[in-house]
Amino acid sequence: MHAITDTPQVILGPRVRKSPFFDATRRYGCQAYTIYNHMYMPLYYESPEADYWRLINDVTLWDVACERQVEITGPDAYHFARLLTPRNLSRCAVGQGKCVPLTDAAGGMLNDPVLLRLGENHFWLSLADLDIRLWAQGIAFNAGMDVTITEPDVSPLAVQGPMADALIRDLFGSKAAELRYFWFYETQLNGIPLVVARSGWSKQGGFELYLRDGRYGDELWEQVVAAGAPYNIAPAAPSVIERIESGLLSYGADMTVDNNPFEIGLGKYVDVEQEIDFVGKAALRRIKVEGIKQKLVGVEIHGESLPGNEHPWPVERNGGPSGKVTSAIYSPRLKKNIALAMLPIASTDLGTQLTVETPLGLAAAVVAPQPFVLPRT
Repeated sequence: MHAITDTPQVILGPRVRKSPFFDATRRYGCQAYTIYNHMYMPLYYESPEADYWRLINDVTLWDVACERQVEITGPDAYHFARLLTPRNLSRCAVGQGKCVPLTDAAGGMLNDPVLLRLGENHFWLSLADLDIRLWAQGIAFNAGMDVTITEPDVSPLAVQGPMADALIRDLFGSKAAELRYFWFYETQLNGIPLVVARSGWSKQGGFELYLRDGRYGDELWEQVVAAGAPYNIAPAAPSVIERIESGLLSYGADMTVDNNPFEIGLGKYVDVEQEIDFVGKAALRRIKVEGIKQKLVGVEIHGESLPGNEHPWPVERNGGPSGKVTSAIYSPRLKKNIALAMLPIASTDLGTQLTVETPLGLAAAVVAPQPFVLPRT
């Protein structure tokens, strides 16, 4: 019988895809990877906390090429994009991005990508961790619409942190630095084809550079690093600490297909009155009328600092089961344990006292406002 280790490894191999920035991440000292959308995604470089403080104080560079794109083109692309999401896209302009829940026929969450509209009938879905291209192709086949659905050669590189604006201004000028949140434009950097968007999976301010030709991955990485030297740039990865502080949700942890948009705070993106008969419309209309039985909330967990959770932690209230912690971490800024938890509606009022079963034993907890830290942007 083999002994259990506290430090399991991810063994690199040819079966899992590598991003155009993968060699750079190795060269710059990435210490750990996970698998996301069938690709290696960096987890941290110096340490999760050290990388976090660089994101909070300076500017960081993330390989997030695992945010794969589903490209939708063709004469019916606009109508098809509206079929996929309960969010009303009638006012989505070319050059604009929007967070769009994707739901199945029962109203369950399949993904929460950012949709980018590159043309009247040209869209990208910038994905969380699920095979949405296959889902979209199946919907298109049955809808009988004239669309083409592919995965283009597009790989995002994120520039995140309070000095990101200054760095992007140096690289691209005022047009990029003055973009509104989720807006973007197409450009080049010394011949490298890009889409520059004000977006990213943090609330510290930042941009995503959508590389449109993977051959330039290493070159783009080095150009951004060189330009970022005056701003103390460092390689990092999406920070679990910062994203919980900011109330950003992780698909597969804080939501799955068993949750609907209303339960996870995305009800504002559901328009059941629009004329489009989008996937899940009938179910979401019924859920909106009947109300939800559980909801994702913020929770503070008292006691000594806790590790991040590898699996949901059971929650109790008044001695009985009352939901689960979906994501938890110790916040160095707040000096407390913070978490997101899916709880029955009766347990979601602010100040509700709870007990959480943690790896260190039972701990007192309380429902708290979120985000735990107000965003910079």
